[in-house]
Amino acid sequence: QVQLVESGGGLVQAGGSLRLSCTVSGRTVSNTPMGWFRQAPGKEREFVARFPWSSGTTYYTDSVKGRFTVSRDNAKNTVYLQMNNLKPEDTAVYYCALRTRSSFLSTRASDYDSWGQGTQVTVSS
Repeated sequence: QVQLVESGGGLVQAGGSLRLSCTVSGRTVSNTPMGWFRQAPGKEREFVARFPWSSGTTYYTDSVKGRFTVSRDNAKNTVYLQMNNLKPEDTAVYYCALRTRSSFLSTRASDYDSWGQGTQVTVSS
């Protein structure tokens, strides 16, 4: 069984930076699709980025392009979401997710079957 644990959230002023971590335990394969999503209060879960587990191109939603970057440390089974120039509208609970039943990348939250517990990111203006 795969488990995901996020960390690194917090409170930051607009323009600041945070780095989120997602550590994966359990069985994964190199091309397992992964995603970062976020959910603000009263809103649906929103796609942020998707990428293959071990290597490959990352696709970002338009609102974070140029500000957010995904990286990996495969030796630590950890992926990161570096978030720079944060804006109040980035405030949300951030989740990492795996799609273990398919090798196709997706931007839809419903396609992912393993989720972490989430980490809160709050950006003050």
